[in-house]
Amino acid sequence: MFALRLSAVLLSMGLMASASAQSVRNEPVQPIAPHEVTDPAKVELGKKLFFDPRLSKSGFISCNSCHNMSMGGSDNLKTSIGDRWQQGPINSPTVLNSSLNLAQFWDGRAKTLKDQAGGPISNPLEMGFTHELAVEVLQSIPQYVEEFKVVYGKEDFTIEEVTDAIAVFEETLVTPNARFDLWLKGDDKALTDQELEGYMLFRNSGCVACHNGVNLGGSSFQKMGVVEPYQTDNPAEGRSAVTGIDADRFNFKVPTLRNVELTYPYFHDGAVDTLTEAVDIMGRLQLGRHYTEEENASIVAFLKTLTGEQPEIVLPILPPSHDNTPRPIPFDE
Repeated sequence: MFALRLSAVLLSMGLMASASAQSVRNEPVQPIAPHEVTDPAKVELGKKLFFDPRLSKSGFISCNSCHNMSMGGSDNLKTSIGDRWQQGPINSPTVLNSSLNLAQFWDGRAKTLKDQAGGPISNPLEMGFTHELAVEVLQSIPQYVEEFKVVYGKEDFTIEEVTDAIAVFEETLVTPNARFDLWLKGDDKALTDQELEGYMLFRNSGCVACHNGVNLGGSSFQKMGVVEPYQTDNPAEGRSAVTGIDADRFNFKVPTLRNVELTYPYFHDGAVDTLTEAVDIMGRLQLGRHYTEEENASIVAFLKTLTGEQPEIVLPILPPSHDNTPRPIPFDE
């Protein structure tokens, strides 16, 4: 009798799981799952480092400067402002959902978030520091030393632990439950008729060939300007700068369309301010498709349904510098 009851329970659970799995629509895009934190102490340490401008030479620029958590994880600038007011070389991609990308940076030169986190710190056009000096600053601050000891079990931490903590924090920055995700999960009322029509246009005209998967992008490198060449003054060469292969020239990591309403301006050179213009350009250059004004408006309406729940970030209180902490150099001396 017990065995029969157990079998019935297991069968019921199996049917429920099957029904749950089947409730997600069969589309080339999948909903984002919420992130489950397994090491809250490391996440908190990483958050402090993400917001700490003392990782820059000037003591003014933090990770959040270019990946602003109140602005969709970007800075809404054509290119970011770096050390000594220098102009950055390329548009700053959003940090939101970046853990879902196959690689980091537009050219994919960093395979992981950990690899990416160290890049801007030592880039003279960005934070303008060195890894050695950044670690020296952190090691001079007793509260940081104690936190690294708690999280990593040692006081003599290096840039490896610094970038690891930042990456673990960034992994939490996902944006689930966008209205489009609710529709994917079976809620027929989550989208308006215009938004649904926009998605069907987006899907059936070929946009999903590149903008697919959980992140609607970030899973491949594609040439910018397939049908028509893309005209830009930006010197970025794309993937060829990493591979050295000429055929990879102007191949860039496909950007995520998650929260795209918040992450203007668009494209690697930040040359386009509006979604309407971006849809028009991508239709012509990538697909050879000239969308009508009505079609364009429908696709834009769909794209705005991709804005998910933004991470609820409580700004950290950063540990104070110590008497022997190296001071920032915001101006040339």
